[in-house]
Amino acid sequence: MTDVLISGGGVAGCALAWWLRHHGFRPTVVERAAAPRDGGYKVDVRGAALTVLDRMGLTGSVRAHDTGMRLARFLDRRGRQLATMDAALFGGRTGGDVEIMRGDLTRILRAATGDVEHRFDESITALRPTADGVDVTFARGARRRFDLVIGADGLHSTVRRLAFGPESAYLRPLGHHIAICTVPAGFGEERVELLHPAPGRTVGVYRTAGAPDARALFLFRSPADAPDHGDAARQRALLGRAFAGSGWRVPELLAALPDAPDLYLDAMSQVRMERWSSGRVGLVGDAAHAASPASGQGTSLGLVGAYVLAAALAEAGGQPAAGFAAYERRMRPFAAANQALAERNLKGMVLGSATQIRFQTSMLRLLPRLPGRERMVSRVAEPIRRASDAITLPDPPARAV
Repeated sequence: MTDVLISGGGVAGCALAWWLRHHGFRPTVVERAAAPRDGGYKVDVRGAALTVLDRMGLTGSVRAHDTGMRLARFLDRRGRQLATMDAALFGGRTGGDVEIMRGDLTRILRAATGDVEHRFDESITALRPTADGVDVTFARGARRRFDLVIGADGLHSTVRRLAFGPESAYLRPLGHHIAICTVPAGFGEERVELLHPAPGRTVGVYRTAGAPDARALFLFRSPADAPDHGDAARQRALLGRAFAGSGWRVPELLAALPDAPDLYLDAMSQVRMERWSSGRVGLVGDAAHAASPASGQGTSLGLVGAYVLAAALAEAGGQPAAGFAAYERRMRPFAAANQALAERNLKGMVLGSATQIRFQTSMLRLLPRLPGRERMVSRVAEPIRRASDAITLPDPPARAV
């Protein structure tokens, strides 16, 4: 048995644990959160990632938790409707694409890992490579040796920092910040995405079918004085400054922030690295190649990366250098395609002027009446479809354990 430590119990970490166990490895997952994180925003699963879910036998479970969103409504500062759009088109979803709450997807993946050890309220503080493994020091548990260590711990990866150096060398900000939090259900409209665009900033609120609360999204140009991603008080103050003078229900949403149990605010950034491995330490998902939320592909990249990495390590037969190299060769073009997609998408998510907003909403109002509507919709979705399928997956394993 090969003992593999996975840092991070999110989508990429749980999927990797499943596939490593499937290939006969013995994974252990550590997660700094004190308990499973069942909240989060809605995410999309597309293209090659759907094939990965199918090979895991989880497609039915995931589809059963589809958000069921049906409509996007664009509103002006007085709450008047500017335009509407089909929710699937708004999210760039076609064919069998699935939209699911991140917490639901993670819970499904974690449950599927069976007897894999998951240790919550734990984090890595030091890594010491040896000739035949990696000695790992934990914040709470006893030191242990593992054959491999994989960082699946997101944009601000601890494993990446310990093995490769400061994140400032790898993070590439895209010039915008994002904030997400839970707000009372009364702010939302069931199965509808409410959007209020303004120059340089956008606010969205939605509520999935039967949900006891709603989710709010704030997008805005990055200020020069942005606080650290972990300073909640300064983050709330930043949002207040960034959205001062906003219309619609934005002042009420800002007033609700102190009661939000899960405020997340950070710069929208990508991770660019020359290598995703060093000796017996590797990276997967956002830790290796974050595309940013603007791509809409972070979840799919995590699922596909987990599948490809586990398959490459299994094929390498105990030679981690060969396994990591094969994983990178297959994944890098896929990651690069989706990082490029993010920069394209961001241009339409936060518009720079009132004129651009008027043009966008006018086109959305006209779209249902335009000749060749289906061809136009297909052209809009094509870049997302192309990026989501920009990889040839290795053949599925002959058997599952």
